[in-house]
Amino acid sequence: MIRALAVLVLWAGLALGQGLPGAPERQLADPAQEERARAISRGLRCLVCQNQSIEDSNADLARDMRMIVRERVALGEKDDQVRGFLVARYGDWVLLDPPFKLGTLVLWLGPGLILIAALATVFALARRRARPPQPQALSAEERRRLKALIEERDRA
Repeated sequence: MIRALAVLVLWAGLALGQGLPGAPERQLADPAQEERARAISRGLRCLVCQNQSIEDSNADLARDMRMIVRERVALGEKDDQVRGFLVARYGDWVLLDPPFKLGTLVLWLGPGLILIAALATVFALARRRARPPQPQALSAEERRRLKALIEERDRA
């Protein structure tokens, strides 16, 4: 009984400690600033989860990044300044919608180039299979054996 109660208390403590996705430890007092911070966070990639914004992620790094965003918004920085700080720290990869420039060319063109290469490969394989094999000339030995088979068939 005591063991079950201890497990239940431990489980409840762990569940409460996880928090909700996107729920910061401290929210900003000004609702307008809080909404700005959330909007900025929705545009930043969680570097652990990679396909989630830091607003939706439960990772420790995402929580830390949310707190950085809130601190900078509270200091009065503009949205671009907050994003710029995080880009300077983590690179363009931190943006869910990275800018189109030489450094992010692979991010923008990579999927298209991979698709084109895959389609070209499929097309080349299909063409190769569609072509009938070219007949080859019989060797002298094969001609001799064929002639013998024909003569044997005619005798039968």
